[in-house]
Amino acid sequence: MKPSPRLSLNNGVLIDQLGFGLYKVPAADAPDLVTMALESGYRHFDTAAMYGNEAGVGRGIGALSGFDGRNARGGSGEASPSLSREDLFVTTKLWNDDQGYDATLRAFDTSMANLGLEYVDLYLIHWPCPQRGLYSQSYKAMETMYREGRARAIGVSNFEPDHLDRLLQTAEVIPAVNQIELHPWLQQEELRALHSGLGITTEAWSPLGRGQVLQDEVVVDLAATHGKTPAQIILRWHMQLGNVAIPKASSSARIRENLNVFGFSLDDSAMDALAGLDRGVRTGSNPNAVN
Repeated sequence: MKPSPRLSLNNGVLIDQLGFGLYKVPAADAPDLVTMALESGYRHFDTAAMYGNEAGVGRGIGALSGFDGRNARGGSGEASPSLSREDLFVTTKLWNDDQGYDATLRAFDTSMANLGLEYVDLYLIHWPCPQRGLYSQSYKAMETMYREGRARAIGVSNFEPDHLDRLLQTAEVIPAVNQIELHPWLQQEELRALHSGLGITTEAWSPLGRGQVLQDEVVVDLAATHGKTPAQIILRWHMQLGNVAIPKASSSARIRENLNVFGFSLDDSAMDALAGLDRGVRTGSNPNAVN
């Protein structure tokens, strides 16, 4: 099975194009699932303060790699010769209640303690919460973390064009990533085009539409034609669009299946058929409604 390729973010940091999402993974299950994913070849893990499983993710990483994340850069910890901290890409996110400059700094420290890491590879504002009007202040705090090397890249999640426009009026560091709901039923072409023009990488959460898109007749037919599963067809579509995707899985078979999408490709007719599925349908919340 081929490993995930890496894409270059706008600051040169490399991110695995296919990662392992940990939304709604119970804290008790996170260590085993992370270890299982590492053994299957995943190196990119996406968690968040709101998920309540950062500590479990940290334990799962440490159990297989054999290093203490607190010593992974310049400390006394000794990494496993087969896997070092630099091989991994770890994302976590700032929760809504912790927005604001000082609160963001405190929340970041808490996440680092939970993960047991000296730095994260990507730190995101989870939702813009526009009615609060604090995300620009939070981002200023994140720019401080970035300059200190405690976050190798910073970005946002669920930001719409108007949120990005406001942020960029004061930001000194262009967000490396905007993580958004994105799947064949919600293709976000306008937002993806804006990202492209700004040098922001598009990352898809709910890349399979929370399983709903797997039943779409077009997807099912393409899966039969290619001898793949519907999930593999959709994830391959994401890869060919240049998206980063972070599917969740809870079984060894599904974990490996989701990663096994780099040994085939979709032709133009298949990509066109999938492009025709856009309905503007969300399976999650509208970013303007989350405050």
